[in-house]
Amino acid sequence: MKNIRNILNSRFKRNGNFFMQLTKILESKPKEIKYYRRAFTHRSMNIKDSKGNPFNYERLEFLGDAMLSSVIASHLYLEVPGGDEGYLTKMRSKIVSREHLNELGKQLNLIDLVESKIPPGQFGDNIHGNLFEALIGAIFLDRGYKYCEKFITKRLIIPHVDIETLEGKVISYKSLLIEWCQKEKKTFNYHVYDDTGNDEIRHFSVKLSIDDKVVAKARATSKKKAEEKASKRAFFAFQSTMSKMI
Repeated sequence: MKNIRNILNSRFKRNGNFFMQLTKILESKPKEIKYYRRAFTHRSMNIKDSKGNPFNYERLEFLGDAMLSSVIASHLYLEVPGGDEGYLTKMRSKIVSREHLNELGKQLNLIDLVESKIPPGQFGDNIHGNLFEALIGAIFLDRGYKYCEKFITKRLIIPHVDIETLEGKVISYKSLLIEWCQKEKKTFNYHVYDDTGNDEIRHFSVKLSIDDKVVAKARATSKKKAEEKASKRAFFAFQSTMSKMI
């Protein structure tokens, strides 16, 4: 087992302003730095705590996700008294979407604080949102629910949550298209296949058919991204009727 103290101390030799950067983000000094050390330790470090448990941000990510959902749910409940359960659930999903959390993580430059054996350029976009959630989890453990709520309100709700704007935002064109097809009793099919282009990175292409007619094509570096891109193109083709589902 690797010595956790030596590894974590090495972070401060290479990145002595960790505490200062963290204080700037929190706008106050952390009480227990140990939570934040964990929040910015990637699993690739392969270290364990004194009890033999993995020492990385993944459990804090889970906790932070729960804190975000709780604070956002409370805010929506109070701000939209006429919204039913379905509406509130959909709005919360838009606010805490992976895309949105990734942007928040980027804005705070959280990737600069990570201790990892993986070069920063090799991380996918989701690392930014994962770190934001882990940070929220660490704040909750360090300062409690009220301070956590205050941080989320200042960093997320006040600058980014506008009910009217969010009502027209689509977080998943594929989910919207499937919901629309089911409501309209239409059949749909995503035909995904490897793209044998000359790109160095593997690509996938997709043909989206509705009622056996190809309505959109797309190409991306993953099947999921290709399907989402094709769904977005189909959305604009059927926007007059599909927009009612938003």
